[in-house]
Order: sequence, then C-alpha cells, then structure tokens
Amino acid sequence: MGEFSDTARCEEVCVRSIMNRLLPGLMLPLALLVTMNVASAAEPPWEEIEKTARGQTVYWNGWGGDEKVNAYIAWVGEQVNARYGVTLKHVKVTDIAETVSRILAEKNAGRDRDGTADLLWINGENFRTMKDNGLLYGPFAERLPNYRYVDTTGKPTTTVDFTLPVEGMEAPWGMAQIVFMYDAATLRDPPKSMVELLAYAKAHPGRFTYPEPPDFLGSTFLKQALIELTDQREALQKPATDTNFGPVTAPLWVWLDELRPHLWRQGQAYPQSMPALRQLLADGEIDIAFSFHPNEASAEIEKGNLRDTVRTYVLTGGTIGNTHFVAIPYNARAREGAQVVANFLLSPEAQARKQDPTVWGDLTVLALDKLSPADRERFATLKRGIATLGPAELGTPQPEPHPSWMERLEAAWRARYSR
Repeated sequence: MGEFSDTARCEEVCVRSIMNRLLPGLMLPLALLVTMNVASAAEPPWEEIEKTARGQTVYWNGWGGDEKVNAYIAWVGEQVNARYGVTLKHVKVTDIAETVSRILAEKNAGRDRDGTADLLWINGENFRTMKDNGLLYGPFAERLPNYRYVDTTGKPTTTVDFTLPVEGMEAPWGMAQIVFMYDAATLRDPPKSMVELLAYAKAHPGRFTYPEPPDFLGSTFLKQALIELTDQREALQKPATDTNFGPVTAPLWVWLDELRPHLWRQGQAYPQSMPALRQLLADGEIDIAFSFHPNEASAEIEKGNLRDTVRTYVLTGGTIGNTHFVAIPYNARAREGAQVVANFLLSPEAQARKQDPTVWGDLTVLALDKLSPADRERFATLKRGIATLGPAELGTPQPEPHPSWMERLEAAWRARYSR
C-alpha cells in the first residue's frame, strides 16, 4: 500500500512537472483559438446579414459620368431590391475624393454612426486615404459568399490596390486596362509609344488630346507616359517623396511641354471625361482616343456612337491595368445592405452582364474555372466585339504606381498647365 502511494505521488509529481513545462506553450495556441472563436462569433452568419439588410437603403457613392455605367448600376439596384429588399441609391459624383473628404470630416466631427455614405466605388489613392485614416469597415470582402469565385491567383490586382494590400477592406468588382482607339479607315499605323505619339502630334496638330487631370483617365495617362519615359521605373512602386519626385518625373514634363502646343485647341482646353474624349473621336475632331475599358469601342460601335471601322490597340511596352473595388465606410448606416450589394456584384450573373460589350464591357474579376458549367456558359456566349482585343493581344498589364505618385502628378500638372 505504501509502495503504491509512493508511486502515485511520483507519477503526480512527474505529470505536474511535465505540464508545467508544456502549459506555457499550449496556452498561446489555446488563446489564439479562443480569440478566433470570439472573432468568428462576433460576425453574424450571412443569412442574418441578409435578413438585417432587408428594408435598408444603401447610398452608393460612385462615378456617374457614363450612361452605360449608370444604367448597369440601375440594373443592380433593381435586382437587389427584388431579391433582397435592399433599396440602392446611386449618388453620382465626379470625383470620389470629395466623398472621402466628407467621410473624414464626419469622423473628425465624431459622427461615427449614421454616416452619409454606405458604399463607395474606389481604388488607388482614395483607398489609401481611407485606410490610413481608419475610415473603412472590415475586413469584410472575404466573408462575402461569392468571393470564393474571385481569381486572386491569376488576377493579383484583386488583392493589391496600387501596390497596397487590400486585406479584405474592399471587394473587387471589375478590371480595367488602357486601350487606345482609332479609326482604321483613316489611320493605318497609329503610334504605339509615347515617343511615336509626340511625333504624330507634331505632324498632325490638334488631332490628339487627353482628359484634364484630376479626371481619373487623364491622370492615368500621365502615369502611362511616366512609366515609359522615366529611367527610374522601379521607384514608382514605392512612395513618392520630395527627394525622388523631381528626378523621376523630369522626362515627363519635358515631353508634356513639347506635346502641349500640338494638342487639340493648342492645349488651352481639355475634355473633362472619358465620354467627352470619346465624343471627340466620334465627331472626327481627333484621331486617337483611349479608354480604361477594353470593350469600350465595341460597345459604342454596337450603340451606333462610333464608326464600325474604329479599332483598339495597346502600346508596345504594355498599358496600365488595375482592379476597381467597392468599400464600406466605417460609419455606414446600412452596413448589411452594402455587403449584400457587394456580394451581388460578385455573382456570376452580375459579372457576366457587366462584361457584355452591349451593357458595359468591363472585364470580370472571377476565375471561370471556379464556376458551375451553367455560369461558365454565361461568359462563353458573350461576343467579344468587333474592336475588342483578345487576352493575348492585351498582354500583361503594366502595374499601377504607388498612389502617392498620382496625387503628386495631379498637383504638379495643375501647377504647370491649369488655366
């Protein structure tokens, strides 16, 4: 009996000693597990989000400068209202930065609930501003049921926005890449580099222009030119500073100074938007336009707004491509409704309709091999369009520079060229 007692006491001491050595190591994973469970428990199931969203009104602030884009968003509104009981109001803005500034003002005023915007169409510098200032709700994107279809591997810009990790704070809903448009009936060999474009403008004064920055397309044109002209391209993937901005951009200003007097209206006026630029091409006032939508020309030909001899091309060194996103402000009133809208935007039905050149022509963010046969068929039946380039012709997109470059380029351009 005594021997058994001594053995038992020995085993007890041994077990206690072993546990004392192991417990600190075990507690960390256990604490993490508990934390994860609490975090998961804090997020309601999707069914509950949909239930709460019913009856909410979502104020979606986004660019409203294109009729076909506005018509698509109106269709989205019809669908989410019929299916989920969510009312969608498209608040059309010229520059989403104005909305971002308003949300920042709301935060500074302590308005942390019942904000004036529920959903934003953003990317680039506006995403950075919201992220840096704690103006975003999330992460929410990867919790959306339809996010499982997103091609995060083949389309890496769905997770990186102008070099900045998205980290679930915005949801992708479309892809874009710059293409140049021209009428093949009157221009057989369009310029395929910025150097050739300058030579063309000199030989054909007044036949080229670009939208006035800070219009998004106009600002992107500046970045496209900078990527080709600078000899310090790697610097563009890092923040712009007072030290590097001047040397990196010096060749751009030399080029723009030389280009300006040969622009449409001698560079004393600029179109205000992509549709305005496209209209100049349609009216025969310019020879070359460009768009961020590879299907743009085909869609406009289909509608009778461009001649059927218009074609598209990309520059020899490639053109800038990116993903655009929707985000939810931290103080959104209809947070659940906004998530329901973001999820519907990622549905195969909505993505296929968006890619249809007769509707919009915006490229999908989805991986088609993740879809059901029926959903893949939605994309397979889409006609490419007479002026639309195939994936091989579009080539590998040029990456967007860090958003700080766009902000500084816009300010420097206005200082040099604004009326």
